[in-house]
Amino acid sequence: MNFKKSIVTLVLASVLFVGCKEKESETVSKETAETAAPVAKKDIAAANLQTASFSVEGMTCAVGCAKTIQEDLTGLEGVQKATVDFDTKIATVTFDKTVQTPEKLTTVVEAAADGKTYKVSNMKS
Repeated sequence: MNFKKSIVTLVLASVLFVGCKEKESETVSKETAETAAPVAKKDIAAANLQTASFSVEGMTCAVGCAKTIQEDLTGLEGVQKATVDFDTKIATVTFDKTVQTPEKLTTVVEAAADGKTYKVSNMKS
């Protein structure tokens, strides 16, 4: 009986030992990917800078909606800075006018989520 317990214990210890190593390497690669330096944005000449402000209708929360739209806009090539204020429902984007246009920004915002949730209005640039 002791022999069987010893074998079972040895097998369980081996499985746990191997399983932990695999999870540890997954954790390390996730941490490495998360802490990797963000892609550097290209500097924009002051003469090419343009700022657009517009209303975004259809947002229901600050964490999901506003943050998602802000990240989508910030990730665009030629966008220097984007902020989306959930309380006022206003988005402000500073961008390179040779790369982006207010129409492209509108398309990105309205395409977020399911493509029907958000509507852009009162575009001022």
